[in-house]
Amino acid sequence: MNRIIKVARMQLINKATFIGIPLIILGASFLFTLIIWWLVRRNGAEGIMYGGGAQAPMWYFLALGIQALTLTFPFSMAMSISRRSFYLGTVALFSVCALVLSVFYYLMGLVEKATGGWGLDGRFFALQWVADNNWFIQIMFYFVLMLLLFMVGFLVATIYMRWRTTGMVVFFVALGVVVLGIIALFTFSDYWDQFWSWALTWTAAGVTLWGGLVALLMAGGSYLTLRRATA
Repeated sequence: MNRIIKVARMQLINKATFIGIPLIILGASFLFTLIIWWLVRRNGAEGIMYGGGAQAPMWYFLALGIQALTLTFPFSMAMSISRRSFYLGTVALFSVCALVLSVFYYLMGLVEKATGGWGLDGRFFALQWVADNNWFIQIMFYFVLMLLLFMVGFLVATIYMRWRTTGMVVFFVALGVVVLGIIALFTFSDYWDQFWSWALTWTAAGVTLWGGLVALLMAGGSYLTLRRATA
C-alpha cells in the first residue's frame, strides 16, 4: 500500500496534469458557453438551450491516460517500482480525481437547476438525459465515462510501451478492419434501422453499467500488457 501511495504522489508532482488543466478546460468551456447563451438570448431566442462543453474535460482524460504512463513509467522503473504498484497507484489516483470531478458535476447541476440555468435557461451540467436520474446514477455516469476514456488512453499507451511502433500500427490497422467490417455488415444486412431503434432505448443507468464493464476489460488488458512493457 505504501508503494501505491508513493506512485500516486509521484504522479502528482505535476499537479497541473491531473487537477489544473481539467479545471481550466472546464472553466473556459463553461464561460464560453455562458457568453454564447447570452448572445443568443439577446437576439431574441427562446426555449431551453443546451451546451456540450461539460464533456471537454472528460475527453482530456483520454490524453491523460496516455500521459500518465508514457511520462512517468520510465522514471518509476528507474526507481525500482514494480509494474503492479505503478499500475495500481496510477489508476487509484485517477479514480479519486474522476470521482471528485463527478461529484462536482452533480453539485453544479443542482446549482444550475436552482438558478434557472444560470438565469439563461441553459443546461450545461444538468443535461436532461442524465439529470432525470437519481444522484447515484448521475455521479456514476460521469465517473464511468471518465474512467472509460482514461483506460482507452492507458491501454493504447501500454501497447506502445510493449510493442512500440509496430504494435501501434498493427493495433490501429486491426481496429480499422474491425470497424469497417461492422459497418459493412450493418450496411449490407440493413441493420442500421434496428440499431438506431435499439440505441434510442439506452438509459443513463444502462450506459453506466455497460461502460463500467468495458472499462474493467480494458483495465485488465492494460495491466497484462504493462507486465511485459519496457521503459
